[in-house]
Amino acid sequence: MSDNIDNRDDVKKENEYEDVCFMCRRPESKAGKMFHLPNGICVCDDCMHKTMDTVSQFDYQNLLNNPTLMNELNKNSGMPNIGFVDMSGFSGNDGIPNSQKIKKKKEETKIKPEFNIDNIPAPHKIKEKLDDYIIGQEQAKKIISVAVYNHYKRVKTGTMDDIEIEKSNILMLGPTGSGKTYLVKTLARLLDVPLAITDATSLTEAGYIGDDIESVVSKLLAAADNDIERAQQGIIFIDEIDKIAKKKNTTSRDVSGESVQQGMLKLLEGADVEVPVGASSKNAMVPLATVNTRNILFICGGAFPDMVEIIKQRLNKQTSIGFDADLKDKWDSDPDLITKVTVDDLKKFGMIPEFLGRLPIICALKGLSKEMLVQILKEPKNAILKQYQKLLALDEVDLEFDDDALEAIAEKALEKDTGARALRAIIEEFMLDIMYEIPKDENIGRVTITGDYIRGNGGPRIEIRREEMPKAIPTKAAEE
Repeated sequence: MSDNIDNRDDVKKENEYEDVCFMCRRPESKAGKMFHLPNGICVCDDCMHKTMDTVSQFDYQNLLNNPTLMNELNKNSGMPNIGFVDMSGFSGNDGIPNSQKIKKKKEETKIKPEFNIDNIPAPHKIKEKLDDYIIGQEQAKKIISVAVYNHYKRVKTGTMDDIEIEKSNILMLGPTGSGKTYLVKTLARLLDVPLAITDATSLTEAGYIGDDIESVVSKLLAAADNDIERAQQGIIFIDEIDKIAKKKNTTSRDVSGESVQQGMLKLLEGADVEVPVGASSKNAMVPLATVNTRNILFICGGAFPDMVEIIKQRLNKQTSIGFDADLKDKWDSDPDLITKVTVDDLKKFGMIPEFLGRLPIICALKGLSKEMLVQILKEPKNAILKQYQKLLALDEVDLEFDDDALEAIAEKALEKDTGARALRAIIEEFMLDIMYEIPKDENIGRVTITGDYIRGNGGPRIEIRREEMPKAIPTKAAEE
């Protein structure tokens, strides 16, 4: 009886770990389904096929399970110094120790997307969902919604009446903290197509240390669970695209700038790309898959610092002399100057014409104003204030912010000049003492953040929890 219990415990312990290929040492999560051989040995599909191709002149159907046949082949193979490996010498317990095994990852509960490819949502429906999470940037949300809608139709129908629908890649630019990355991340939660978000800062020319251009497609293939057909209909968002601009006044080889732009031309246009499956770099032990990027929608985003100065120089050259001439400092106070960007401005920044030609839609996001920052604080579904209110609600405490406090937070965020990212840092600073002190006193029922507290002229307003008091017994003196 005790032996059966021990066996069950051993099986349960083994199930905690992934199978590892005995030949290439890759775990099951990267190598795929394993072949289970006698004596607890596992071999991946690639290594098994390579082995079978090598010994294809023999009948290997029952080779591994027949030790007698293996001994006969070793004696009579006729090949000097070459013999077949006898697997019977290995035992299941002596194969790979648990300390070297890889534990299985717990299956993540996938959030059901709001839109299904079989029911293509109209652009205004997509924009409505984006409005729940993103404040402002109306033009950017319209462009993204239409691009995704057309992408869905391309995926669903393919071609219509021999007219092939071309994809329209998008270039998004705007100041830091304006919502470029957050816009695409929100889109990823709503859609049912594989979406990969990657960074351009680590990309280098092939042959140099860093990620190759093909690694961008490899991440999309991983997001599609290695389903090539699904990956070929996905969306790739490349962030920090301005970091691969041409380096100015340099005599060395630009392996992380112009060379990366040239290498990405074939991806944006559409080409068959060989990418490693289950790995980020190519090597002899990793199988390759061919992915066609013709129907993959590319969205590139970047902050493009100093772009405003380039736009000012171009606009100032257009000023004339006379009574109707524009002043040179006219554009200094324009907060939406980035929306006047042109292809020529991007070329001057360092983007090559061939690269810009493959990104026909240029979408500029506006800088955030004080009113927009106040809206970001309280209106989105996952607004920062709602997050803190939920945290304190777990301690049975109500948290409120008056309007003056919201304006004070927005004013401080504008001074930092880092967009919406500054809001979280400011609230963290002022909420630290409150979050520390509230668990000490169970009598606190409500905390109100005031504008004076944010500006440093006072403190938060704290109210004690009111309990129902027992009714007093009437007395003669009270009746008189």
